[in-house]
Amino acid sequence: MAILSVEQALDPVSALLSLQNELERFMRNPAFEMGVSGYGVYPPINIFDSAEGATIVAEIPGLDPAKLEVVGQGHTLTFSGERSFSANGNGWHRRELSEGQFSRSVQLPDDYDVTRAEARYEAGLLIVRVPRAEHAKPRQITVQTA
Repeated sequence: MAILSVEQALDPVSALLSLQNELERFMRNPAFEMGVSGYGVYPPINIFDSAEGATIVAEIPGLDPAKLEVVGQGHTLTFSGERSFSANGNGWHRRELSEGQFSRSVQLPDDYDVTRAEARYEAGLLIVRVPRAEHAKPRQITVQTA
């Protein structure tokens, strides 16, 4: 029989950490699907917004840049590629890194001009900059006197 102490039951930090662990376990459940933004979607991305445009950073370590493709069509930016690791004829002891083909698409609002996007790959990060469209940039309006 387990006996709980009063201090443990009233500790709000432990209760929040326990709740966080349970929510993370629930989100990793394969029966609970969140689509393209769900747990384990590869590659993970961050999207930053500024006055000049958007910056999309995808974490893709161990990739040959020659096998990476970035395509902009309409308001969709898609990056895809292939990662592979060689066991050099040996068996695996542990295998946690995913390999194979991947593809991830990002929908951007009308405010961005995907046709002028620029991409670079450095230190395992794909960094794509998408400038704002000219019609979305703020402009100064001159006030005329009568």
